[in-house]
Amino acid sequence: MAGALLSADSLYIGMEVLIAVASVIGNVMVVWAVKINKSLRDTTICFIVSLALADIAVGALVIPLAITISIGLQTHFYSCLLVACTVLVLTQSSILALLAIAIDRYLRVKIPTRYKRVVTPRRAGLAVVMCWTVAFIVGLTPMLGWNNLRRLQQNGSISSDLVVTCQFENVISMDYMVYFNFFGWVLPPLLLMLVIYAEIFYMIHKQLNNKKIISSYSDPNKYYNKELNLAKSLALVLLLFAISWLPLHIINCITLFCPDCQKPIVLLYIAILLTHGNSAVNPIVYAFRIQKFRVAFRKIWQQYFCCRNTPALEIQLSDREKHDD
Repeated sequence: MAGALLSADSLYIGMEVLIAVASVIGNVMVVWAVKINKSLRDTTICFIVSLALADIAVGALVIPLAITISIGLQTHFYSCLLVACTVLVLTQSSILALLAIAIDRYLRVKIPTRYKRVVTPRRAGLAVVMCWTVAFIVGLTPMLGWNNLRRLQQNGSISSDLVVTCQFENVISMDYMVYFNFFGWVLPPLLLMLVIYAEIFYMIHKQLNNKKIISSYSDPNKYYNKELNLAKSLALVLLLFAISWLPLHIINCITLFCPDCQKPIVLLYIAILLTHGNSAVNPIVYAFRIQKFRVAFRKIWQQYFCCRNTPALEIQLSDREKHDD
């Protein structure tokens, strides 16, 4: 039994390392592409870069901290709590960035002619700041007192110098995780995205069946393809978000409402890996489906890894590529 548990721990740590490397490399590529390609610097990309930065932090900070928590080191209670809260802040910022992108995509479809007047760079920047501010408030709430310190002191599970085995469930209250975090800040964004995507599919379906409106475009086939690709991307976003985040929060609900229920450590590890893996796949979902990013990635690969001189991106991009979102 002990050998199997050790094997599970080792496999979990190995998978976390792979996800961390993929997350950092993929999202650094996204930020790098924006830096070298001026045509990528618009309001939509502002949200994508915010998401990429959050996911870089997940790979560079959250995952190493999660590995540290899984080892179960003996640390001061508040040191362990700060580590756990850092995980919560960065993962929450990633969730809010996903929601911001969904809203931005909705506005692109809902008000295409007024979109640039409504979603200005200043407003987009303000939205990014708000996402990070909310993420810090939500994630650091346990530091203000909503934690397990009193419970540990009451049952004698912590020494007088507040040294504790640093594990997530030892310091973070399941009441907080379920009632505040999940029911307040994970489930509502998921449901809101579901409504947003349903509305977008409805609008696209309505437009595709309204030939009189669509025929006003110079290239109707291009318009069909763009709307279809947008719909596919949004459906994939919703699916990946749900697959990545729901399992871990369902386990948290079981922990709170059924304390005596057994939770196999393997299932817990899989659920944690899914949440972190969402940060690694985001560059694929948001970047590789955008033509301008693909061109920028090819330039980065050819010029910086293959040592080939390539023309400037602004010259390389055709008009079609510049307007392909």
